[in-house]
Amino acid sequence: MKSTKIILIDYGIGNLLSVQRAFEQVGYQIEITSDPILIMQADKLVLPGVGAFNKAMKAMLSLNLTDHIQEFAKMKRPILGICLGMQLLFDSSEENGNTKGLGLISGKVLPIKDYLREGIKVPHIGWQELQMSKEFGSHKPSILSGINSSDNFYFVHSYIADIEDKSIQAAHCAYGGKEIPAVVAHGNIMGCQFHPEKSGKSGLKIIKNFCEKS
Repeated sequence: MKSTKIILIDYGIGNLLSVQRAFEQVGYQIEITSDPILIMQADKLVLPGVGAFNKAMKAMLSLNLTDHIQEFAKMKRPILGICLGMQLLFDSSEENGNTKGLGLISGKVLPIKDYLREGIKVPHIGWQELQMSKEFGSHKPSILSGINSSDNFYFVHSYIADIEDKSIQAAHCAYGGKEIPAVVAHGNIMGCQFHPEKSGKSGLKIIKNFCEKS
């Protein structure tokens, strides 16, 4: 196992073991913890998540994690948000009311149903091809190194990120006539709306890129 200290944040909401196994599969040990002291000692953080935005934020606040994650980000150390974890990076969410997020990326999280054609199923579940976003520019972020537009990733979500600065949307997928933000990259802050740990070899490549190139 490589020596980079990577912490998988445990706030009671997330598929921790499958994420841990994926990191181990690409040769990196990842420690699961909710201890703020250990979190601040990490080289890199991974913020997982499944479920509701407001429940996740309440859990993190109760564990005194939000201030530490924000401080970690200010130190320019890499953070990867996965699925709900990506959404938590934004300013707020309209899920079950209006809930303040971590505020690491400008924008809000909105119901996907408000953007889709009538009759399109919600939640959005399944494999989708990733498409590189023109707004990001001609250069892929390091997390997408070796990833092609034909590569498929596994999505499960009912809410999407409405990004204030579209230039940080590195990739998207098409669903129900809507561009779904799929990868954000803003300096040391990165997020995947899909589950890389459930996305086969392409997903493992994303994880390896985060470990080695971010």
